[in-house]
Amino acid sequence: MFTGIITDIGEVLEVERRGDLRARIATGYDIPGIDIGASIACDGVCLTVIATGNDPRGWFDVEISAETVSATNIGADGWKPGKRLNLERALRVGDELGGHIVSGHVDGVAVITAMHDEGDSTRVTLQAPESLAKFIAPKGSVALNGTSLTVNEVEGASFGINFIPHTKSATTWGRAEVGDSVNLEVDTMARYVARLSEMAG
Repeated sequence: MFTGIITDIGEVLEVERRGDLRARIATGYDIPGIDIGASIACDGVCLTVIATGNDPRGWFDVEISAETVSATNIGADGWKPGKRLNLERALRVGDELGGHIVSGHVDGVAVITAMHDEGDSTRVTLQAPESLAKFIAPKGSVALNGTSLTVNEVEGASFGINFIPHTKSATTWGRAEVGDSVNLEVDTMARYVARLSEMAG
């Protein structure tokens, strides 16, 4: 489990196909503190650490299944050396829950359709897959590229998010552009509420 509060910006160093996709990701995390088998959310995708090292800088390796590639922006845009990723270590007992409960299981890929500045903040409009639109509500939560965010407005499958300066500087959102594919995980509570409504109907 994760909270959607990004704690590091990583960088893809290498990508190699060995049956599944294998990626090496540079990080500022303390490498000796990362256990083999640990879970790290990379742009919102929960991935398992299979190797670590410190040469020439701290890094960890992950394997990514074909299913995960096809269901995320890894398949839409591809991970290439130099790509920056939002990183979050798995939630530990006693950690502060600053965002919302995030599983790291991406539901689909949204696309940025518009961006404009409002003062120092940036308003971003995204188009979600039609199948996920019913789970997105104004003032509800979503995880976008692993970042816990509050939805401002919804119109059909289109929804808006406001990024404050801190979020833009502490995550990869400061480099977002129109046309980018974004990993979308809807709020688990919204999914349960929608299911209960269907059953009641």
